Amino acid sequence: MGMSSRATPLVVVLKGGPSAEREVSLSSGHECARALEGEGFQVVEVDAGPDLAARLNEIKPDVVFNALHGRWGEDGCVQGLLEWMQIPYTHSGVMASSMAMDKERSKKIFAEAGLPIATSKLAAKAAVETDHVLPPPYVVKPYNEGSSVGVYLVHEAANGPPVLSPDMPETVMVETFVPGRELTASVMGERCLGVTDILTDGWYDYDAKYKTGGSRHVVPADIPADVYAACEDFALRAHQALGCRGLSRTDFRWDEARGLDGLILLETNTQPGMTPTSLSPEQAQLQGISFGELCRWLVEDASCSR
Repeated sequence: MGMSSRATPLVVVLKGGPSAEREVSLSSGHECARALEGEGFQVVEVDAGPDLAARLNEIKPDVVFNALHGRWGEDGCVQGLLEWMQIPYTHSGVMASSMAMDKERSKKIFAEAGLPIATSKLAAKAAVETDHVLPPPYVVKPYNEGSSVGVYLVHEAANGPPVLSPDMPETVMVETFVPGRELTASVMGERCLGVTDILTDGWYDYDAKYKTGGSRHVVPADIPADVYAACEDFALRAHQALGCRGLSRTDFRWDEARGLDGLILLETNTQPGMTPTSLSPEQAQLQGISFGELCRWLVEDASCSR
């Protein structure tokens, strides 16, 4: 890593930003900054705005710790800026970030890697509101936003197509709904950290993810050994197929009635939530890696040309 001659590396933690997931990122960023201070780094927290390049020029950090979520921070945009400025940064590079964020393109990569995915298609928002694009039950979601922002579940008994909110993009992804449990597995470098079973009352949406008591995490997941091993294997293969670096988290749905055949890969997150109670840090804890150690590892793993 291109560390400067400073005795204590200066880390800028990027948080906030203009995406729909701003609030979560502010929380992630603050927790990571505190953890890095605890590990002995000099830390400056920066709320990423249009003046980001100027701020970074002024601060001259040795490393940028990317704690942004959603568009701009997770889709290759900020990674491109950091490459241009030649500042080493954490997590995935430009290409892997933009591919993972684009649900349609990442699915093609997963399919080529032989990973199980749900049937889906991109459709115009107007078409989705006019008629069923796929037979119900199905899910409608933005194809390039993170964290379940604007996810609609159309039940089998639905009278008609969904009415989508005005802030949904003009093109959306319509995907066959996979019943069953929500499982997730994180990859740190070249190793999988474990599998979590996310239990919620109802649909696992944005509120369930981020509001206290919205969901319970069972880690390690109490599932058959073959399904557990498959989650780990698929998460690692997804991470590698996309060319991810640092930390990633891959989400699955598992239809227990169908055994191993019921395991479907939904998406890979290149900027997983980073508070001590988030899914990836909990899995790291399972491996004896504290939150501070995880943050330190990400900083030590930082580079350009990712």
